[in-house]
Amino acid sequence: MHVLAEPADRPNCVDILHYAHSFHPPPKSRMNNSLPTRGQLERNLSQKIQAFYRTELGHQPSKVTCRIFDDKVVLILEDSITPPEQLLADKGREAIAEQVRADLNAVLGPQLKSIIEEIMGEQVVDLLTDAKIDTGRTGTIAILKQAPAVRSSRAETRSEA
Repeated sequence: MHVLAEPADRPNCVDILHYAHSFHPPPKSRMNNSLPTRGQLERNLSQKIQAFYRTELGHQPSKVTCRIFDDKVVLILEDSITPPEQLLADKGREAIAEQVRADLNAVLGPQLKSIIEEIMGEQVVDLLTDAKIDTGRTGTIAILKQAPAVRSSRAETRSEA
C-alpha cells in the first residue's frame, strides 16, 4: 500500500482543526465598531446631499446641516436657492420662483429619498420638503421606517455618565 505524504508547506487537517478551535470571537463591546456613529451618518449624509445639489442643479448650498432624531432625519440647506429662482424673486416674480422650487423639490424628491435610504440603511416612509425663497433655506424631514443602527460615540458615552 502506498501512502501519499502531505507537502510540508500545506497545513494538514489537524492544523486546521486546531486553528478553528482556537478562534474566539471579539468581545461584544468591539463587535459593533463596524456600525457608524450618529455623527458619522449625519456628516456623510450632509456631504452627499451637498454634492447631489451641486450635480443636479449646478448650485451648491453653502451649508447642509443634518440631525438624526430616532426615526426622523432633519436636513437644513443654507443658500439653496438657485440663481434663476433668485432672479425671478428679485424681479417681483416670487410666485413663479416658489413654483419653480416646488417643481424642483418634486423632481429631486425620489433621488433625495434614495440617498437618505442608502446612507441611513433604512427605508424612508415619508419625505417632507419646503423652501423659503426670501431666506434661501430649504428644510427636509425624512421619516424612516425605524431608527438607523448606530454605535455610541465617545462623546455620547461621556455625556451619559
